[in-house]
Amino acid sequence: MKRIPKRSQTREGRNSSRYTGVARADFKRTLKPGGLIVDKLKAYRDLHAHALFSSLGRLVASPFNSIMTIAVLAIAIALASGFYLIMKNFNQLAGNLETTAQISLFLEDGVSETEAKHYAEAIGRNPDVREVKLISREQAMAEFKTHSGFGNAISVLKTNPLPVVLQVLPRGGLEDKQKLERLLQTFRTEPYVDIAQLDLQWVERLHSILAVSQHAAALMNTLLACAVLFIAGNTIRLELHNRREEVIIARLVGATRSFIQRPFLYTGFWIGFISGIVAWFIVTVMMLILRQSVEKLSSLYNDFFHLLFFDFSETLLLILTASALGVVGSWVSLQFLLQEAKLE
Repeated sequence: MKRIPKRSQTREGRNSSRYTGVARADFKRTLKPGGLIVDKLKAYRDLHAHALFSSLGRLVASPFNSIMTIAVLAIAIALASGFYLIMKNFNQLAGNLETTAQISLFLEDGVSETEAKHYAEAIGRNPDVREVKLISREQAMAEFKTHSGFGNAISVLKTNPLPVVLQVLPRGGLEDKQKLERLLQTFRTEPYVDIAQLDLQWVERLHSILAVSQHAAALMNTLLACAVLFIAGNTIRLELHNRREEVIIARLVGATRSFIQRPFLYTGFWIGFISGIVAWFIVTVMMLILRQSVEKLSSLYNDFFHLLFFDFSETLLLILTASALGVVGSWVSLQFLLQEAKLE
């Protein structure tokens, strides 16, 4: 039997000990299960990125079904956002009409313009009053000659029979009818005031119209939001049905519930996101078409009314809401479908 040299034994022992040390070092480095937290975050990021872009690729791979679904969702979202934009412009118009809900104070004949100015300043200090405008006798006569059509007959008069008028614009006049009534009763008891006029019935009607319109818009938007949820859920139901075998195999090899749901949720996100953008374009184009006609109509009433569009924050909120509705509809649909298919 051949003897192994002592030197060789020493060299092999050193090599084996060196390799053992490396193995032990590697063993110590991976002693904790799951790796480092940074690796976990990178893996989590890669999984979500893959699910995000793969779901978009599936939508692109079936363009007809995707376009039909997005078109229906975009129309529903456009109707809801259009109602919101109409109410926004209607409230702006009501704000402009609020200047007509003013109290007219016809002062006594013996009140001079100096006394009327002091009285107007005192009224302006009232916290319930936004603005006070004084119309002198000469201004009232000039306006009456211009708009009445009796300019030649009025010029024959030797004295001016018109009194000094104060136009009082209440603060928040269309919001609180009782405040208007209290303010009107206060003016009627003033010694300088002969007649105090205000069409409270018109104010009440306008306030009721605004309230009914806001409630109707809120109900309509709620119904349309439910329609978006159902459409998104039905789309995910069809997608899950087409990929049923894939989901079953993934479940059998140990895929978690979140891993199975993730691509479907991202599909709902993409559907809602794209539908929100398309809905924004639909509403904007419609408002641009109506803009010229509305401004022409307002110019006939000696007023210039600007249509309001979505600002940046409202646009962002619209897209985020549409995306959230797509995700929520997908999630709700997945809960029932996975439970029914016994893929828990």
